[in-house]
Amino acid sequence: MSAHCQMTGRSPGFGNSVSHSHRRTPRRFDPNIQRKRYWLPSEGRHVRLTLSAKGIRTVDALGIEQAVARMRARGEKI
Repeated sequence: MSAHCQMTGRSPGFGNSVSHSHRRTPRRFDPNIQRKRYWLPSEGRHVRLTLSAKGIRTVDALGIEQAVARMRARGEKI
């Protein structure tokens, strides 16, 4: 699964792990991505979205219809 949120567009950040001796090695900061299934009443079907924790809260606040409309306007495939 890709570490990319369909609602917020959040994706991994990159940086370095710094050890006690201050050696730096590359690392990746992944967002908290989860797959969530919502009922879309206007289409009479379920949609499965890949969302970050913040994306789930955004969908809960806006409502699934408006959230899907925003994602489609941005060109996201649903």
